[in-house]
Amino acid sequence: MNDNLKSFLDQKVAQYNRPEFIANDPVSIPHLFTKKQDIEIMGFWAATLAWGQRVTIINKCKELITLMDGAPYDFIINHQEPDLIKLLHFKHRTFNDIDTLYFISFFRQHYERFESLEDAFTKPPSPLKGESNFNKAAIQELPLQWAGGLEGALDHFRSYFISLPDFPNRTKKHVSSPSQKSTCKRLCMFLRWMVRKDEQGVDFGIWNTLKPADLICPCDLHVDRVARKLKLITRKQTDWQTALELTQNLRELDPLDPVKYDFALFGLGIEERWGGEGILPEF
Repeated sequence: MNDNLKSFLDQKVAQYNRPEFIANDPVSIPHLFTKKQDIEIMGFWAATLAWGQRVTIINKCKELITLMDGAPYDFIINHQEPDLIKLLHFKHRTFNDIDTLYFISFFRQHYERFESLEDAFTKPPSPLKGESNFNKAAIQELPLQWAGGLEGALDHFRSYFISLPDFPNRTKKHVSSPSQKSTCKRLCMFLRWMVRKDEQGVDFGIWNTLKPADLICPCDLHVDRVARKLKLITRKQTDWQTALELTQNLRELDPLDPVKYDFALFGLGIEERWGGEGILPEF
């Protein structure tokens, strides 16, 4: 890979991977919390709702936090049925109250088994003692352990996520997987937040089983456009294979932390408007 390109992108990482980046980005939502489970829950929710204008995404997430009394994990674990009534009017684009209630149900059943949401990507779930409504048939189809790199983890997670007996079919569209040929942009962004470790304070790095080197770059519209201009993507369509191609090229720049360049590509796209026509540097 061209040394000049690496130098340029490293400079852009340093420019955008800074605490000042947080305020206007959905990552600001999990940064409102210090409890690990609150960070995971609202990080996952912020990533799921991350389409549209960033200010709207942030405001909707704050609305959701208020509806959960400012303490998402405590609300999810300890709520009673009447407490859910106030959530029936929550909506963001195509995400509605049916989706909200299922997310709460999923989180509750998961955290009754595991301490961290990382286990949803890396371990097979099991029924609680005496539990009768656990969908054992769906769980038997899951791998016994995380395998196949991040692709295996993402496919595993989606199978687990939709395994509850009361799963509403409409909610499937909010959680993608490589087996659907999706770029899995939102999940990859969430995983970057949870897994990536650095000293800049943007990403949390609170998970340890998945490693930064395993991550796949979130391939959103801005990243895709800039990466194509830099010839980091040659594939015509944008799908899971595109995300793999981009990440593999980024690994040539930094094999241990390839997705740090998400900051550079996203910043060039949204802050410096590289998505349109224009004269680019020579590399």
